[in-house]
Amino acid sequence: MSIFWLRLAVVLYAAGLLDAILTVLRRQSRLYRVALTLFQIGAILHFVAVVEHSVALRHLAANNFFETASLCALLLAVVFLFIQWRYEFAGLSVFVFPLVFLLTLIGSMGTPVAGWADPRVRDAWLLAHILLVLVGYAGLLISAGAAVFYLIQERRLKRKQPASPAWMLFSSDRMPPLETLDTLITRSMSVGFVAITLAVVAGSTWAFIESGTRWISEAKIAVSLFTWGFYLLMVFLRLSAGWRGRKAAVLALTVVGFAALTWAAHVGLRPLLER
Repeated sequence: MSIFWLRLAVVLYAAGLLDAILTVLRRQSRLYRVALTLFQIGAILHFVAVVEHSVALRHLAANNFFETASLCALLLAVVFLFIQWRYEFAGLSVFVFPLVFLLTLIGSMGTPVAGWADPRVRDAWLLAHILLVLVGYAGLLISAGAAVFYLIQERRLKRKQPASPAWMLFSSDRMPPLETLDTLITRSMSVGFVAITLAVVAGSTWAFIESGTRWISEAKIAVSLFTWGFYLLMVFLRLSAGWRGRKAAVLALTVVGFAALTWAAHVGLRPLLER
C-alpha cells in the first residue's frame, strides 16, 4: 500500500505545481489556499507511505535513488509547512511546490508498471514531450537574446558612449528601453519555464513506462534535472527575491548554457524517433 499512498500524494502535490505555474505566468494565483491544503494532505499521505515502507523494510527507506528522492521531498515539504506556519512565507511555494512534486513523482517510479497498452499513446506522449521542450527552448532563446541586448544597452547608458558606425544596430534609438527588455526577459522566461517543467514531467513519465527504473541511471537525465533545477531557482529569485536587471540577464544566459548541455546530451533521441 505504500506505493499507493505515495502516488496519491503525487496527485495532491500536483495542485501545488499548478499554483506555481499560474503564479509564474500571471504573477498571482487564487489557488494558493486550496493548493496549500492539498499539499498538507499530500504530505501526510507521503509520511504514511515512507513509514509503511520503512516498517516493511525494517529500516529507513533510503536504499536507492527513488527512495532517497521521496525522503528528500518529504523533508522539504515538512520544512516548508513549518516555515509557512511560522512566517507565512507564501512566496517560497513557487520554488517548493514544483520541486516537491517532481521529487515525489520520481520517488513513485521505483516500482515498475505495465508497458504501453497502445503504441499510438506512446508516440503521442513522446511527441508532446518534444514539442514542450521546443517551446521551452524557444522561450529560453528569446530571454537570452533580450538579456544580451539588455547588457549592451545598460553598458552604453552607463558609459554614455555614442554608437560607432559598426555598432549602429545597438544604438539607443534602435533598441528598446531597459524596462521593455526586462519585461521581455520575464515573460519569455516564464513561458519557457512552464514548458520545460511540463516537458520534464512528461519525459520522466514516458521514460518510466518505456524502460522501468533504468532511465534514472542515464547521464542525460541527470543533466536535464539539474538544468531544470537551475531554471527553477532562476524563476524563484526573479519573482520572490526581486532579481532583475543585470542579475536576471546573467542568470538567463547561464540557464541557456545549461540548456545547451542538455540538448547535446539528448542527441541520442534521434535514433529513438527513427525506430
